Amino acid sequence: MKRMLSALPASAAMALALTGSAVAGDWYPYPVEVWDPPFNMESPRKTMDYVPLEKAAEKWDICVSFPHMKDAYWLGVDYGITEEAKRLGVKANVVEAGGYTELNTQISQIEDCVSAGADAVVIGAISFDGLNNLVKEIRSKDIPVIDVINGMSSSELSAKSLVSFGEMGAKAGEFLAKVHPAGGKAAKVAWFPGPAGAGWVEAGNTGFQSAIADSSVELVDTKYGDTGKEAQAKLVEDALEAYPDLNYIVGTAVTAEAAVPILRARGLTDQVKIVSYYYTPGVDRGIARGQILAAPTDSTVIQGRIAVDQAVRILEGKGYQKHVGPALYVVTQENHGKFDPASTLAPNGFSPIFSVD
Repeated sequence: MKRMLSALPASAAMALALTGSAVAGDWYPYPVEVWDPPFNMESPRKTMDYVPLEKAAEKWDICVSFPHMKDAYWLGVDYGITEEAKRLGVKANVVEAGGYTELNTQISQIEDCVSAGADAVVIGAISFDGLNNLVKEIRSKDIPVIDVINGMSSSELSAKSLVSFGEMGAKAGEFLAKVHPAGGKAAKVAWFPGPAGAGWVEAGNTGFQSAIADSSVELVDTKYGDTGKEAQAKLVEDALEAYPDLNYIVGTAVTAEAAVPILRARGLTDQVKIVSYYYTPGVDRGIARGQILAAPTDSTVIQGRIAVDQAVRILEGKGYQKHVGPALYVVTQENHGKFDPASTLAPNGFSPIFSVD
């Protein structure tokens, strides 16, 4: 596999990711983890240095499906995918289903994309299991299917560009457990993992709960819900009403963003602290302003870029990694000044791009 991967020590990978030196100008090389055997998050991993193709040999047509574009997290994925499509010289057609309740819409949109002549499909899945029949059908036509960000259970996928959301949740939990070790005063936490049934949410929930198991963190409530800001704000309000002695709100980036003005309005910013388990511009601002304590980043933009590169490599019969994701790290108020957001966030003022010709 020409120039694609070379070993990179974990410490170097962490430093490279945090300083952002890999994303100024050309985004690569970028520190990643490779699962072997693939498609099993429990598999052994190697930390390596990802280098994509310089250009595609043909102007391939890539269909990309997202659950929604309601928050800036998916804007980051859109930015990564469309920028990499431009850089490689391929087409991209991006569709979004409108939310995590819209599985049938996502399936229909992807079917339409394939019928229109897509050479490959990249899917940010609404459901862990709910698209498996569709994946099987697409693969029967010898069309590559790349699983990006959220995760699917199908064994027939061509490749995965994603991280362990179990570890994302665990990193948020570990942050709290370090502040509140076993034997200390209980810290009461309300936890907002996201929409029930999504693969990334179930993984994040398991990781978070495992990480706080042997600490003085007391999980008083778990509230599932769509990642629209209105839905998450309602859940936060409900938790604050039910638990007036709450110490932490921990959950999705949308939860964290929604919680900031609610806590300010209620005069609770000193009592209730906020931790997110993934990263968005709102979380970035919150950490910079001292309103949010910390959040792990999964280098969302890079995941999108890698998914496009995987699709092109497969179409062109070139070597590729079947299961790869950027190395995770936690951004805190202390190290925020060293964090380059280009790996994770779309530029300020970026609007969704649905077509690259």
